[in-house]
Amino acid sequence: MENYSRNSLTLQLEGFKVTETSKYPIFFLLLIAYIFIMITNLGIVVVICMERTLHQPMYLLFCNLPINDLLGNTLLVPRVLAGILVPPSERLIHYYECVVQAFTLSMFGTNGHTILMIMAFDRYIAICNPLHYTTIMSNKMVIKLTAYSWAVAFVLVGILIGLTVRLNRCRTLITNPYCSNASLFKLSCESVFINNVYGLTFTVVLLTTSIICIVLTYVKIAFVCLTSKNKSLNSKALKTCSTHLCLYLIVTVSGLALIAMYRFPEFSEYRKIAAFVFYIIPSSLNPIIYGMQCKEIRKYLTRSP
Repeated sequence: MENYSRNSLTLQLEGFKVTETSKYPIFFLLLIAYIFIMITNLGIVVVICMERTLHQPMYLLFCNLPINDLLGNTLLVPRVLAGILVPPSERLIHYYECVVQAFTLSMFGTNGHTILMIMAFDRYIAICNPLHYTTIMSNKMVIKLTAYSWAVAFVLVGILIGLTVRLNRCRTLITNPYCSNASLFKLSCESVFINNVYGLTFTVVLLTTSIICIVLTYVKIAFVCLTSKNKSLNSKALKTCSTHLCLYLIVTVSGLALIAMYRFPEFSEYRKIAAFVFYIIPSSLNPIIYGMQCKEIRKYLTRSP
């Protein structure tokens, strides 16, 4: 396909450069990973919804993570899998589908941080102010926090994608196996200075805010645990906070690694593979870590029918 065409609605995905002998093993490996992600994350959502004992703020807030993982991977993995099996010339995608995929993937990454921030607030109240926990973390507060985490991500990402959609396009080749905001605005021959400034500001503000939020929360929790002689409180704090912190580190490290890979264009093929892997790793590990660490979920999954 000609790479120069003004505002064409048909785009071409570069995809992975795989050989005939390796494409089927790679396809089935990614397919297994996708099925695992869908089953485990959907399973966690179903368990939390069905088991009344899990209708607690901690689990209801966590439920946002597997829902986010399900939405992100549903828009990402099937398209990448299809691209592996077809020749490069047939890896076509409609512009509007590309925009939706870029929006969803940006939401996926942003939501990971906003959801973990509201989960940190829940852990802070539970450990630092346990006597007022049920009053503060009411059903109304859980709904507000959930709406806040999704609304903030929606507005920030909406502006990000909106700045890209406004640009006229003179190219049609997406140099990725999937559509991202960066790959979309690179189709334009206009100035993308505003896009770069907003994208960089957006990333820095999001990461800085989430890091500060997590650090302050855990400093206060650590202070309470060190000054408290309540062994039960300290044990509960260690279990729930270690799980939350582990999830946060996975999301943050994956995101930072993805950003760092874009700084090395000479390793473009490795960058494409790494970027895809960094999207699916958190989605694979989140349900395992939380499901195995949380006693209530583990008890529900292992009990006899």
